[in-house]
Amino acid sequence: MFKKIFAFIAAMSLVTAFAAVDVNKGSAAELDSIKGIGPATSKVIMTERQKAEFKNWDDLISRVKGLGDKTAAKLSEGGLTVGGAGYKPSAAASAKPAAAPAAAKPAAEKK
Repeated sequence: MFKKIFAFIAAMSLVTAFAAVDVNKGSAAELDSIKGIGPATSKVIMTERQKAEFKNWDDLISRVKGLGDKTAAKLSEGGLTVGGAGYKPSAAASAKPAAAPAAAKPAAEKK
């Protein structure tokens, strides 16, 4: 009997560990539970959310200092959502910059 109760509690803990937290609905404690979000970041999120809900990931990244594409991807993997959606990089963010053209070699000097 004890093993069944323990297994049930363990299973419930795993379910809550992977539960998604929406940035527009989660409490400060729920936001803190996402790996990569600490008390300072959750405070900024809560303050910005009071002004207006976050429309999408780009809105979140633009309004919360320190968040970029890489961080947003990690937070999304950790369970953070915006309007129920995970992070998907925009076309501009996912495009890699073109390689710089090779510098022209100076012409050989005449002797």
